[in-house]
Amino acid sequence: MSELRPFHLAIPVRDLEECQYFYGELLGCSQGRSSSDWIDWDFFSHQLVTHVNPNLGTDGKVTLHYNGVDGKGVPVPHFGVVLSPTQWNTLRDRVSDKVEFIIEPYTRFAGEAGEQSTMFFLDPSGNALEFKAFNDLTQLFAH
Repeated sequence: MSELRPFHLAIPVRDLEECQYFYGELLGCSQGRSSSDWIDWDFFSHQLVTHVNPNLGTDGKVTLHYNGVDGKGVPVPHFGVVLSPTQWNTLRDRVSDKVEFIIEPYTRFAGEAGEQSTMFFLDPSGNALEFKAFNDLTQLFAH
C-alpha cells in the first residue's frame, strides 16, 4: 500500500445541531471550521464535512438502496472507516445502546479472505456509516 492520505467527503445533513451531538459527542470527532451551513469534522483522521441540504427526501433523510453482501442488506450509498480492532470494539461499545444498527456488529466473511468486523448505522439525516476492522490489515484488498 502507498502512503495513507486522508480522504475528504462532504455529505448532506438536515440539521447542524444534530451533527454536533452525533459526530461530536457520540462518535467523538473533533470539530474544525464551520459556518451556519456546514461543519468540518476530524472523522478518524479524515476530513468529513456536514453540509445542510434542505432538499433531502420528503422525510428529511437520504434515500438508501440495499445490496446483498454476506447475506445482509448493505445500504447504498454508505461510507466509513477501517479502524483497528481495539478502536472498533471501543466504538461498538460506545454506540451500542445509542444507535439503531442497520447491520448489527458481527464478523463478516468469517474464515475467508477479507474476514472483518463490521457494523452499520445511520446518522440523524439518514447517511449510512460502516465501521470495520481487520485482525490482518493485509486482508483489506484480498480476493
